[in-house]
Amino acid sequence: MAVTIHPSAIVDEGALIGDGSRVWHFAHICAGARIGKGCSFGQNVFVGNDVTIANNVKVQNNVSIYDGVHLEDDVFCGPSMVFTNVYNPRSAVTRKNEYRATKVKKGATLGANCTIVCGVTVGEFAFIAAGAVINRDVKPYALMAGVPARQVGWMSEHGERLDLPLEGDTSIQCPNTGTTYKLTGTTLAVE
Repeated sequence: MAVTIHPSAIVDEGALIGDGSRVWHFAHICAGARIGKGCSFGQNVFVGNDVTIANNVKVQNNVSIYDGVHLEDDVFCGPSMVFTNVYNPRSAVTRKNEYRATKVKKGATLGANCTIVCGVTVGEFAFIAAGAVINRDVKPYALMAGVPARQVGWMSEHGERLDLPLEGDTSIQCPNTGTTYKLTGTTLAVE
């Protein structure tokens, strides 16, 4: 499948974009970006040079993906969510050599208007609520909310909230798929 690029979008020479990906109105993809297959970039999206984006990633309107951000397969970036790449920015101080890498693992959801402070890893299938501020690593399957964000629950790979305590030794099935999840201490995994 061909890549679809809206006439108002800018894709710099050298950017690699996989088959079936779509770049919509007023988006800008920089030359060093590496993007997989089947991705979608909404209106006003910016993708920097030192960025890798795997397959089937959905980036909604008004999201800037700055240098040092790496998104695995099936990540969802909600409208106007924010990535950073400098921990302590000052206009008068150049800190381009201090960028901190941010990794978002397979299947994670980053809700509308949330902020991901640089230098963290968001675990597989984690779910970040709208407006949350993430300033530390997030466990796989964790549901995070608040400012700063704290874990308030667990989510299935299907995106359903699981009725589990934050800690313990128990199992539960996803109400939609029947997949069994096992909680061991503070770690959730597919059984």
